[in-house]
Amino acid sequence: MKKILYMTNLPVPYKIDFFNELGRNMNLTVVFERRTASDREDSWLSSSFLNFNAVFMDGKEYGNEAAFCPEICSIIKKGKYDEIVVGAYYTLTGMLAIQYMKTHKISYYISSDGGFIKDEKKIKRYIKQYFIRGAKGYFSPSKMTDKYLIYYGANEKKIYRYPFTSLKNSDLIMKTLNNSEKQILKKKLKIAEEKIILGVGQFIPRKGWNTLMEASLNLSKKNGIYIIGGKATEEYILLKKKMNLNNVHFIDFKNKDTLKEYYHVADVFVLPTREDIWGLVINEALAYGLPVITTDKCMAGLEMIENGKNGYIIPVNDVKKLSEKLTFILSEKDFYEEMRKRCFETAEVYTIEKMSEAYEKILQRYECSET
Repeated sequence: MKKILYMTNLPVPYKIDFFNELGRNMNLTVVFERRTASDREDSWLSSSFLNFNAVFMDGKEYGNEAAFCPEICSIIKKGKYDEIVVGAYYTLTGMLAIQYMKTHKISYYISSDGGFIKDEKKIKRYIKQYFIRGAKGYFSPSKMTDKYLIYYGANEKKIYRYPFTSLKNSDLIMKTLNNSEKQILKKKLKIAEEKIILGVGQFIPRKGWNTLMEASLNLSKKNGIYIIGGKATEEYILLKKKMNLNNVHFIDFKNKDTLKEYYHVADVFVLPTREDIWGLVINEALAYGLPVITTDKCMAGLEMIENGKNGYIIPVNDVKKLSEKLTFILSEKDFYEEMRKRCFETAEVYTIEKMSEAYEKILQRYECSET
């Protein structure tokens, strides 16, 4: 059984599910930079380490989710691992690990959740190129991420695709509620509107909720807009009041079971993001058969959404296009049902089990590395 080291920053639930699956057929050790995030409740994280060895490093925390942990060098040196995967390659600890392995000629993989090529200063581009190029291989979730990695120095022939997701096979619903079941849930959630537009994500400018709010002005008041993202900021509260949007509702974070109920009663899902390196809520929405409208700056959307098939991709900040697509989806009943089928078909491809299979296929095919 191969001995694998995987480096990451936090014990995020979907990552733990992935590590537990990957650890079934491998001697897997996962090192974490931190136990908690400064911008999340501790209950959001996971400690269900069933099929792998979890190691928490001591380091100097910075930002919301990272830490500088010099200890990583000794872990690499002493472990004699067959394969090493650097997940958080963009943190100080990740960069230190890469520098150590470059210096000692230790091979490693880089795993990426996504990335957009940006117009940036030469020095920043050079730094990215230095730390990205030279890996034994690269795990990429999308065509756009392939381009990103190649732009920063990755060897195109060493890029391996995997389906990025937060859902296990058991999370796939693959059915919709009938009208009677939906009405019971709506009553429980105190939802009065006929059609429900759902959005999930923090109340921060990057998520673009103001675009959805503006688009709602062009929709029937019989449509309810529910945005689940924690405590709404004063900016959004004032905007709602200014626009007199009585059918727009800001909902605090919900546990997994309650969030499922909102997905069940929704008719369409919207993520009007200005940039999401992936956007796992897209995976979740598709698993409930919800057509998705998102932007050309959402990596998950670009990879998973086919215009007119299971949703639509629109330009960032395009209120008119968002209004048009919402109106169309909510009014075309026969076409809508066909879209829902396509959503389920897409979701089936993206599971933790398939994600693990993709990694295992690559990690198992090589002989022991120089470590």
